Amino acid sequence: MPVAGGQTPTALPRAEASPHVTTHQTSGTELTLPAKRPRTAVAGPYGHPFHPILVTVPIGAWVASLVFDLVAVLGDADRQATFAEGAFWLIVIGIAGAALAALFGLMDLLTIPSGTRAATTALTHMALNTGVLVLFAVNALLRWSDGRDDVTGVHLALTVIALLALGVSGWLGGKLSYRYGVRVADERTQTEGFRRQA
Repeated sequence: MPVAGGQTPTALPRAEASPHVTTHQTSGTELTLPAKRPRTAVAGPYGHPFHPILVTVPIGAWVASLVFDLVAVLGDADRQATFAEGAFWLIVIGIAGAALAALFGLMDLLTIPSGTRAATTALTHMALNTGVLVLFAVNALLRWSDGRDDVTGVHLALTVIALLALGVSGWLGGKLSYRYGVRVADERTQTEGFRRQA
């Protein structure tokens, strides 16, 4: 059946067995790379993991907290306390969302064979995210002890440093998905989306 672009897809070659590449046996003699299928159904169905959805909560909340911080520092003094309080609660929401996302990320991590580049990348991704979570937790505790109605230089610096680390971690997360294909459907499955509909 032709796919978009007028080309007819040929059968995709099966992954070659190699002592240096970990593969999984599926139906028949077909071999596939690991980390495609969930370790448990709780992590999300095949081709649609829950971890990438959940990470949008802390990312959005923490970026918004920086915006609120800047408004509190640079904006109208009458609204400083309001935006400082808002930034605090956005950080707290981000912490809760990050903890949940980490749980689902750990499920995906357990599908990756140890000793591989994907595993090294995933562990670095996890370590950075843990550091980010700790920084925001410290940030929230400092703001709580300071009354939550003011944004200090320390508060702002912690937020900026944590977001920079989060950006690096996010890049590694993208590498896991788009370069190494962790929890991404295999190419045979992907061809379904490129067949022309009758």
